[in-house]
Amino acid sequence: MKTNEEKVIDPVEKAGLPTAPVPGGFRRGKGLGRRRILGMEGQSNCYHVMSRTTGGEMLFGDLEKEAFVRVMRRLERFAGVEILTFAVMSNHFHLLARVPDRVKFLRRFEGPEGEEKLLEHLTLLYSKAYVTALRRELSDFRAKGMNGPAEELLERYRSRFCDLSLFVKELKERFSRWFNKYHGRRGTLWMDRYKSVLVQDGDALRTMAAYIDLNPVRAGLAKDPKDYRWCGYAEAVAGSKRARRGLCRVMDRPIDLWGEKVVKSGLTAAGWYRCWLFGEGVEVEKSAVSSGRNGISKDEAKKVLEKGGQLSLSELLRCRVRYFSDGVAIGSRIFVEGVFAERREHFGAKRKDGAREIRETSAALFSLRALKVRAVE
Repeated sequence: MKTNEEKVIDPVEKAGLPTAPVPGGFRRGKGLGRRRILGMEGQSNCYHVMSRTTGGEMLFGDLEKEAFVRVMRRLERFAGVEILTFAVMSNHFHLLARVPDRVKFLRRFEGPEGEEKLLEHLTLLYSKAYVTALRRELSDFRAKGMNGPAEELLERYRSRFCDLSLFVKELKERFSRWFNKYHGRRGTLWMDRYKSVLVQDGDALRTMAAYIDLNPVRAGLAKDPKDYRWCGYAEAVAGSKRARRGLCRVMDRPIDLWGEKVVKSGLTAAGWYRCWLFGEGVEVEKSAVSSGRNGISKDEAKKVLEKGGQLSLSELLRCRVRYFSDGVAIGSRIFVEGVFAERREHFGAKRKDGAREIRETSAALFSLRALKVRAVE
């Protein structure tokens, strides 16, 4: 008989998969309330996802927003759902998510080594102790000739890949558990189920990305989206490769070519997207025919367009220092490594060195990543 510590228990309840076909080859999600169009089968699909706190309460400060992003990024890698950009606000969040074709995604777990690759994939979300216990349980099943139950156990994990509903459900549940534990509270954190909109590639996708990244500007929290730490564009400007890959996909540019010039326009991908942002984000004054809209001043938008969306070296450095190091240390490699050596106990066991090159400058400058205020559980 296995003890409670040894028995593998999947923390996510099984949910009904959306399979009901609708005209045009699209699928419609099951459930009460608002129905969701889930896109074409056999291809990747993009969605704008939004969810609000219960009662619309302003519950999220800096620490909570940071925790949400960490939970989101960790679960993103596990679930196979790619976050193209996002914005975490004080009482809601926006995600622009790309869900790949599930059949193609699962091919990586086929063949003689497929099970081992799946178990290795689980370590993106679960501890080594959890995966070790899962291996033991699978081994016990097979030793008794119970291949059926072993396969059912593995399918519980495979069924969670490339499913938008399960991804958002687990994201909200995991963050809720962290939030309630940290604040010593109980009860529901979210107002209702999430809302989602299927988004076509091209201009529609770029317009939606700009809408999401401009949320903090329109809410009056920043004059420039690069200065709002908890959105995809600010992450990209600060140097996050994952955020840059997402926005390159939005712009239909080769992955990781953030600093490369876009064909015909002559602008870098980063500059092109910034021009797009400022063009979309110009404020609208209140008038007899319009209720108005907060945004970027016409003068600021004009300056950005005239510069081709390029940021100055001082702006790039400020963004990178703010996001990655919060002023902990910046200087030569030797200097930063010295600071890291003195504060080694503040970092995780996997961290072997401290210096991180600031690539936006030709000078040999390095920075130290931010100290973790509190680990996300």
